[in-house]
Amino acid sequence: MHIRIARPDELPSLVEYSGQPERNAGTAAYLTDLLAKKCTRPEWCLVAEDEAGRLTAATALWTLPGNDIPMALVLLETPWDEPGLATGLALLAEAAALADSLGATELEHVTDSPTQPPQYQAEPERRTELLRLAGFEHARDGRRFRRRTGAELTAHDDRLTWHSLPSLGREPFIALLAEAIPTSADAQLAARVARHGARRAAESLFADMEEFSHDPSWWELGYAPDGTPAALSLPARNPSIAVIGLVAVSPACRGNGYATAVVARGTRLLVEAGAEEIRGDCDAANTAMIMAFERAGYENFADRQEFTRRL
Repeated sequence: MHIRIARPDELPSLVEYSGQPERNAGTAAYLTDLLAKKCTRPEWCLVAEDEAGRLTAATALWTLPGNDIPMALVLLETPWDEPGLATGLALLAEAAALADSLGATELEHVTDSPTQPPQYQAEPERRTELLRLAGFEHARDGRRFRRRTGAELTAHDDRLTWHSLPSLGREPFIALLAEAIPTSADAQLAARVARHGARRAAESLFADMEEFSHDPSWWELGYAPDGTPAALSLPARNPSIAVIGLVAVSPACRGNGYATAVVARGTRLLVEAGAEEIRGDCDAANTAMIMAFERAGYENFADRQEFTRRL
């Protein structure tokens, strides 16, 4: 077994599965799209080759379009029998070393259930065990939501008065985030606060969101009737689809249904910008956000387990 960079003639297919033409075509199309958007590069695609020259395992490093430092692993495939576990561990070790050499300090990987395109992640329990043995830690038990064209838009919540990023500047957004995230039910946000403190965590979170495609006028703060900054809305587009992005409600203003108002507000802006499908994720423990998505016409179409490895 030999781990190496995929050759040009092995892209975009990588590992192919006999009798699964839909899966093979779907993953190849996904990798083609990632390469075109510069979310990955040919030299970031790794394969495992057996003694007969057959590709048995593969993965690719991923980042936001045009960035030079990888953030995550996608298209992780390996045989799921016992020998395949050793192949997977060797592949992940090589991928981590490559990411480290490119300046990454952490790698992420997500698994979705039920299994679905474009990654078709079979054997979720074995996949989780492989990640654990490779040094990845479970970061969040997530829920995924989506809204498709035709769903009725939620009525505007006239209790909130909205002001956009161009009129306010970054500071009020970061201040509200720093106030809100220490008591968030989201495990990833809690980990950021524990590592960096509330203010630095808020600054890094906002900076991360700025990497996503967005119109600055979409980003807004909602002010309560007494003039208090109550809620934050950061809708955007990731490399594949429109997303609600980030929602935050000031602790002093929780319990008023403002999270639903934020999801509805972001949804309306994205629909007006032409989005036909919008997605959003939240922690399974964040019942307020789950209710907000449901009340805004979203369906829980998948569960997502998120893993991270420090490099």
